[in-house]
Amino acid sequence: MAKYIVVTGGVVSSIGKGITAASIGRILRSYGLEVTAIKIDPYLNWDSGTLNPYQHGEVFVTDDGMETDLDLGHYERFLDVNLSGESNITTGKVYHSVINKERKGSYLGSCVQIIPHITDEIKQMIRKIDTQSQADVVLVEVGGTVGDIESQPFLEALRQLRNEEGHDNVMFVHVTYVPYLKAAGEFKTKPTQHSTKELRSTGINPDMIICRSEKPIDNPLKRKIAHFCDVEPTAVINAPDVPSIYEVPLVMDRENVGKYVIERIKLGVGEDSHDLSQWRDIVKSLQKEEPVLKVGIVGKYIELEDSYISIRESLKHAAAHIGAKVDIQWISAEETIDLAKLKQLDSILIPGGFGERGISGKLEAVGYCLENQLPLFGICLGMQCMVIEFARMQGLEEAHSTEFLEDSPFPVIDMMEEQKKIKHMGGTMRLGSYDCKLANGTLAHQAYQQDIVQERHRHRFELNNEFRDQLKEEGLIISGTSPDDFLVEIIELKDHPWFLGCQFHPEFKSRPNRAHPLFVSFMQATLDHKKK
Repeated sequence: MAKYIVVTGGVVSSIGKGITAASIGRILRSYGLEVTAIKIDPYLNWDSGTLNPYQHGEVFVTDDGMETDLDLGHYERFLDVNLSGESNITTGKVYHSVINKERKGSYLGSCVQIIPHITDEIKQMIRKIDTQSQADVVLVEVGGTVGDIESQPFLEALRQLRNEEGHDNVMFVHVTYVPYLKAAGEFKTKPTQHSTKELRSTGINPDMIICRSEKPIDNPLKRKIAHFCDVEPTAVINAPDVPSIYEVPLVMDRENVGKYVIERIKLGVGEDSHDLSQWRDIVKSLQKEEPVLKVGIVGKYIELEDSYISIRESLKHAAAHIGAKVDIQWISAEETIDLAKLKQLDSILIPGGFGERGISGKLEAVGYCLENQLPLFGICLGMQCMVIEFARMQGLEEAHSTEFLEDSPFPVIDMMEEQKKIKHMGGTMRLGSYDCKLANGTLAHQAYQQDIVQERHRHRFELNNEFRDQLKEEGLIISGTSPDDFLVEIIELKDHPWFLGCQFHPEFKSRPNRAHPLFVSFMQATLDHKKK
């Protein structure tokens, strides 16, 4: 039977609950424990697929094809595990399941209510992950902040879970913000006190309080928080801002978080099994200051970096792998591209996306890389832009994607056949992990050192096979396809320092301890270009 660690948040949103939960998981992994994670999102959406990145950050895709909250990406990277889509529980999923059961008569004529039917469904979904994963510890992060109306059924379900599983099997970690008032010259604990009081009003007493702050707080302040919030002084943990999110497990480990958790929920492992040396090595490699590689990301959501968080982290992983540091330059695809800025770059990456907005800027960036022999990596829509611009430069001047120009005379990118009859937006794309067959002697094969790889997808459009032979005759290399050779997965150019586009999203599989092969190859080409 697994133990549960529930992470809640207070004071403000985006306080770092996901990183906190992932860091606790990383520390427990260092004891040799198996850890899995669940993210609860109280919104009514079924999943994150239709959410605007400006509102919710990137959409993370699991192997089984679920479009989830970006925190699942943090969990996978920190815990080095592959999570299922069921690890993201939303209000929409819970209510949909309950209503379906009611329609089938599963409740035997009962009046269906929040308690017990909704709360029982929530507990069932949580326990299902426990059963499927066979993990020692299940991390459960509750999105939003304590006091949010939509969170109340989930908090009640988790309160019940603690009573049903027993005190020794469930613990609550509350993440709060301790602001520093510069005018007063001191930290203020009242927001933490009120947030904890709000949590306790739901019947949940926190076992540990993680205090987020801009600067470190001292022990007298910790004792004050422990006194007013009714927790042990050793259970008040400070997590001040650090340069890298990967340092957070080390910060929390120095505060003996692992030791306290293991004793609190009786995990039965000793301190002698504790080993975070590999993680320390990872953090050290990510702290390298030179050489600095300037990589431009040309996108339309650049004002919120979380829109491309997996790409950002994948670049960091790959740079550390080759002994360098990446300096990401955010370039708006919606504005006229500043050529002077492009000249300062060592390479360019064009990420995925949807819609016509920003396409002209992305195409302009592709053209610049082709003309100036600058390494270019295109992902999903980025690959499609590479195909469009290449086709135009080979004489098909009106080449386009039917996503943006339905009556294009040269639709080199077109909607997948199985997508043409679909009317609904949510969860209807080609989603999840699929096999990709690699051609020998290509950049892709050289990077992976494998013949077949598995990568995660999220798209509706693809390279149009009607133009496939013509593009190949003009010099485009098809280096990766579906095993039946029907879908184009990777394209390259031969006479270019590094020109590669992939239809899938390799950023979802990169880890700080295992940088993704394509990102490593791209960063190595970036370094080689810089040395010229």
